[in-house]
Amino acid sequence: MLDIDEMSSKEIEQLLHTVGYGHLGCIHEGKPYVMPMNYYIEEQEIYLFTTIGMKTHDIDANPEVCLQVEEIQDALHWRSAIVNGRASRLTLKEDIDRAMHFIQERNPMLSPAINRTWIDAEGRSEAIAIYRIHETEMSGRTTDGVSSH
Repeated sequence: MLDIDEMSSKEIEQLLHTVGYGHLGCIHEGKPYVMPMNYYIEEQEIYLFTTIGMKTHDIDANPEVCLQVEEIQDALHWRSAIVNGRASRLTLKEDIDRAMHFIQERNPMLSPAINRTWIDAEGRSEAIAIYRIHETEMSGRTTDGVSSH
């Protein structure tokens, strides 16, 4: 049997800082919905950057979210963490500008969004939204690959 251990808060934070992407769970029309999502950490705060659409509608309607992050080397060597929390959309210009600064530093591919718009494949312009997750609970599991019989 594979030994699975609890991760400490420090180990969970280290995993979150290392990975940068995961799966965001929210509620869509009354049902659970999970989607891949990049996230950004600044001073222990988790931020989500997205364009306005179904995801933002769902988060605004029910801000309780769950972010799952994992790092898998193989079936015997992996780490996984879950952050439950409440997402709030940034609305103050100074908060948005501050978040955009560190988001752009960490992900230069988002440079078209710096102008607060995103142009999709059909040439439509969409506004962006940035959320901060106020963490209410974190948990994590890891295995060091040692089997016990």
